[in-house]
Amino acid sequence: MARVLRTLTQLMGWACVMIGLFHVALGNAAIPGAGSAGTTVDSWGRFMGASFVGYGLAWLWAARQRPIPARAVRWLAGVFLLGGVGRLLSLAVHGWPQWFQIALTVIELSLPPLFFWLADTEERALRSDVEAVPAGR
Repeated sequence: MARVLRTLTQLMGWACVMIGLFHVALGNAAIPGAGSAGTTVDSWGRFMGASFVGYGLAWLWAARQRPIPARAVRWLAGVFLLGGVGRLLSLAVHGWPQWFQIALTVIELSLPPLFFWLADTEERALRSDVEAVPAGR
């Protein structure tokens, strides 16, 4: 399970960095259905893209630690979950978005519980390895 956590943490980091860079580069064109949203939304989207790059780098930082810090994984997963909750709020207030946004909502609501569950697997594995070493070695 520790390997699953490490792999998912790295994938999450790289995916967020790439998505963020895509939004910085393309602005409104990166958002399905938002091509004519105007300059203010374009500016905001590019800024948020840069923020998403930073978020992805935080995931990659966590993935490089030995062991991966459970607290960091839980915080990062919590932020991701909050994004999914925000999408649900938008759905309740404004109705159904473009289909791709619905798919993203499903991902943003389903991945965090997996990360919460896996968060301490490396820390636990390290503790059990240390406890398994006989005293005096």
